[in-house]
Amino acid sequence: MQPVDTLIEAKWVVPVVPEGAVLERHSVAVKDGLIVAVLPSDEAAARFKPLRRFALSGHALIPGLVNLHTHAAMALMRGLADDLPLMQWLNEHIWPAEAKHVSARFVYEGTRLACAEMLAGGVTCMNEMYFFPEEAARAALDSGMRAAIGIIAIDFPTAYASDADDYLAKGLAARDRLAREPLLSFCIAPHAPYTVSDRTLERSLMLAEELDLPIHMHVHETAAEVAQGLEQHGVRPLARLARLGIVGPRLIAVHAVHLDAAEIEMLARAGASVAHCPSSNLKLASGIAPVAALLAAGVPVGIGTDGAASNNSLDMFRDMRLAALLAKGASGNAQAMPAARALSAATIHPAAALGLGERIGSIEVGKTADLCAVALNRPGVMPCFDPVSHLVYAAGREDVTHVWVGGVIRMDDRQLEAKMSDLDNLSRLWQNNIRV
Repeated sequence: MQPVDTLIEAKWVVPVVPEGAVLERHSVAVKDGLIVAVLPSDEAAARFKPLRRFALSGHALIPGLVNLHTHAAMALMRGLADDLPLMQWLNEHIWPAEAKHVSARFVYEGTRLACAEMLAGGVTCMNEMYFFPEEAARAALDSGMRAAIGIIAIDFPTAYASDADDYLAKGLAARDRLAREPLLSFCIAPHAPYTVSDRTLERSLMLAEELDLPIHMHVHETAAEVAQGLEQHGVRPLARLARLGIVGPRLIAVHAVHLDAAEIEMLARAGASVAHCPSSNLKLASGIAPVAALLAAGVPVGIGTDGAASNNSLDMFRDMRLAALLAKGASGNAQAMPAARALSAATIHPAAALGLGERIGSIEVGKTADLCAVALNRPGVMPCFDPVSHLVYAAGREDVTHVWVGGVIRMDDRQLEAKMSDLDNLSRLWQNNIRV
């Protein structure tokens, strides 16, 4: 018999590629962090001798979820300022709180808290954008979670950096120090058109091309942002970005709520991706992204949670369901975003946008074993005619029982590696320090 590290037997394996496929009573064999076989469970039992076997008779095994946009450390600001529009929320509450409290320690501890929440909810990879990115990277590594770390650029000073050049220099230095970490990748992350100058955007593009990195950026989140861009630059923000060369296959346009037909076509022609954050967009009253039109045009759409300060959770199951329902309701087309497409938008599409599609995002031989087991054997998810449908419309993050990152188990039968007492202590410390 062939020795392997792990053999996972599941009632259903949902590989995501091809979209909508379901393999009944199949197993996934893992060795040295890689998927080495996906085959019927009776064949797997006869062929492999695992160091550890998981028999998940009531579960669906899926790729680990990929959160395409978040500000992880903002978990420490969860509920700090609710029921406000974006710019009032930022100007009157979030930016003042950040100016007072954000530090290397804040980012490390907030990101640790966020990583625990995401891992417990089946998220194995996050696309992160925040200050002190090296601390976020260190927290992800200490949590055993995969992360795409944003080299943030913004044109005003913070506790982290003095100007755009300083942000980029510090982010690039962090990338150099962490380049050999297998769980980390990087993005160039100019914050948004309204906070970044043409010069900074040009430099961001140059670095992205030189280092072969994605560009992760808020774009057209609110109608006010679009109006401000028109007033200051004479064109809508996306047109300004296109003029500067930013709109291309590297671009991950976060939110993309306020797009006209020509802009949707521009994104499609350019091969850009969209990070759709439905809960955050609704909570801040930013609007509803035209997901049905984006998908119809061929624009890859991935799902993100945004930060817990504007969501107020990092629950990809909830946002996956909400994305599918909003696409249907806003377009009047019940097939605008079927369940299988929504699951792809939480797995393979964000992985591809991050340049990681050859490594993660689906259950295929040769890929890294970032996996998530979801129990579909409790009241509320029974009976199960279609596990893909249940994953999107019925199950929740509370149904996640096991999570593996790079073949290493990070949550075993609902027990996280992280000590909950430690997380509770740091949460209480910051809650006492940050006052609403």
